[in-house]
Amino acid sequence: MTQRILLIRMLGLGDVTCIGIPALRYFKQQFPDAEMTFLTFAAGKDIIQLAEPDVKIQVLENGQWPESIIPAMETFLGLAEEIIGVGYDQIINLDTWFMPCFLSRFLKDAGEKVIGNTLAISVAELVDKFQDQSLKPEFVNDPAMYMQSSFFGMMRWHTTWWESVALPNMGYPEFYLRTCCGFDQLDMDMQIDVKADHQLKKIGKNKKIIAFAPDARTSERNYPYGSQLKKLLEEAGYHVWTGFDGSVSMRQTLAQLKASDLLVTAPSAPQWLATTVGCPSLVICADVDPRTLMPEYATDPSPIVIPPENLLESIQSIFAEAESDANE
Repeated sequence: MTQRILLIRMLGLGDVTCIGIPALRYFKQQFPDAEMTFLTFAAGKDIIQLAEPDVKIQVLENGQWPESIIPAMETFLGLAEEIIGVGYDQIINLDTWFMPCFLSRFLKDAGEKVIGNTLAISVAELVDKFQDQSLKPEFVNDPAMYMQSSFFGMMRWHTTWWESVALPNMGYPEFYLRTCCGFDQLDMDMQIDVKADHQLKKIGKNKKIIAFAPDARTSERNYPYGSQLKKLLEEAGYHVWTGFDGSVSMRQTLAQLKASDLLVTAPSAPQWLATTVGCPSLVICADVDPRTLMPEYATDPSPIVIPPENLLESIQSIFAEAESDANE
């Protein structure tokens, strides 16, 4: 009888890409004859389908995840019933958000074989705390309070690991999977095979192509001078494209990235999408330590917004250096 394995990584799109894909490939290698299913959310389905088209996907679609916690719990309990009905031999939760941990705890308490991250308290105890109004808001918002894990190394997740001497080459996703989860033999392979966009390739014969993603999931990471920088880049002779808002398909987004010479981005999912097709990234770090992301290029972390003129100079230097290296 075929072994059935469920892998859970729901949020966010960047983490599904840089953590979910390598982990999925790792478990496929470990259990080559197993039937693998990946549980994810919204656009996570699209990236997993492109990376591993033979894997089954269970998805909570955009709009099906209520913002209020009680309706969200009801939704995830319904999801749990579906999962129990399948009868998985192993369930692995790699997610660190509250609701996926709630889901995995319910499944574990229901007798399912669950490893990875779960709530630190039972669902029954959680409901009791809601009813007697003793549940503190920070419990729901702080993983250090709500999460426990069967991964022994997960205690390192709460440390300033990026300040250590030996840093993983691929930053946070490699640290999380190899150190926190203990998958030390895992290959950090998130490559996706797509054809480069034909139109951009044609434009790229005469000028450099820059993908630009100034917006992040959290507003404090956004680059506020995006329109000014885009204008400066175009005036300098670069072809600049934007559009990481889901308005085009994931395949088309990756095709455009593959035809691009550089991605300039806020600290967000586009960096990892670019990695899947070999497009280098310049991350505008703001207050994010670049050692957590380890992009090809990064600005120094600063509470002061970098002027677009300075970023233009940095981008020009990147291309000049690359051209010099190519001529050596």
